[in-house]
Amino acid sequence: MASTADFRTGMALNIDGVLFYLVEFQHVKPGKGGAFVRTKLKNVKTGAVIERTYRSGESITEVRLERRKMQYLYNDGSTYNFMDSQSYEQMELPEEMVHDIKLYFKENMEVQVLMNKEEVIGVEVPMSVELKVVQTDPGFKGDTASSVTKPATLESGLVAQVPLFINEGNVLKIDTRTGKYLERV
Repeated sequence: MASTADFRTGMALNIDGVLFYLVEFQHVKPGKGGAFVRTKLKNVKTGAVIERTYRSGESITEVRLERRKMQYLYNDGSTYNFMDSQSYEQMELPEEMVHDIKLYFKENMEVQVLMNKEEVIGVEVPMSVELKVVQTDPGFKGDTASSVTKPATLESGLVAQVPLFINEGNVLKIDTRTGKYLERV
């Protein structure tokens, strides 16, 4: 058991027998009455996000998740294939399990697979990935100081807004939390 003081983003909670991720939380202390915590929770199975309020100090059931280091191998159309870095055991995950992060996958990249006992809960990618630009409009000399952007299609299929000086063939660092351009590598 844990309390609301132990809340942290990414924490797994068991609420009425259903597993949720803590996406966001905020401690609120109004002028009148007791303090409370507003939370946004994401259902692990369905992906639905709910909002829930807890009184400060209220007990919650935390679930300990095991993180396994795995290597992304390939996509065969309907499933994504991963290999355990220690045992070399391969695992297939359906597209629904990785639908919101699949555009950050690159062959042979290391990911963290979250497991509750032997059940796969989700996949975490690194905070940033390096992807090559495969299509974008050409840049012009002198377009380095402005904050104007253009769309660029990256090798994984992700379309990101990039500065005008970025050209095809450049390798870019992309933030996986927001999908935004960070820097040219």
